Amino acid sequence: MPTPSIAIIDALNSLLEAEVQSIFHFVGKNSPLLERAGAEVRQPLDEMVHHLDQHAQEVSHLIRHLGGRPSTPPAPKAEDQYLSFLSLRFLLPKLVDAKELMIQRYQNALQVVAANSEVLEVLKRHIEEMEADLKVLKKTAAEVSSHR
Repeated sequence: MPTPSIAIIDALNSLLEAEVQSIFHFVGKNSPLLERAGAEVRQPLDEMVHHLDQHAQEVSHLIRHLGGRPSTPPAPKAEDQYLSFLSLRFLLPKLVDAKELMIQRYQNALQVVAANSEVLEVLKRHIEEMEADLKVLKKTAAEVSSHR
């Protein structure tokens, strides 16, 4: 494998940091934010957290595979967030925004990694999964919003 550019490793580290610091880490299993949410809300969010963790692991693996060192900042603490004050009706649109931003970050990174087909393939797969998650999130947000 040819030596990867520092730009590719930097782009991947930026994605890794965004994955690690994602708000989605606060809405997984046993999240107090979802105590009153039904399974139709909790299950898709659990799957999205799983995708997030899987993406972070794969990006970290790619960085190591390319000879770089993964940048792994500590995950933000729940108590440092103001999420406990949010209602589900308010939280879901924030999650939609967060997912759209993550997709945009990945799309921007595609330009940097275009020369590396292995990395390009992984990032495109991640984008496809995130776009599917986004559709579910938007549908769930609309349903929760309509049940006043």
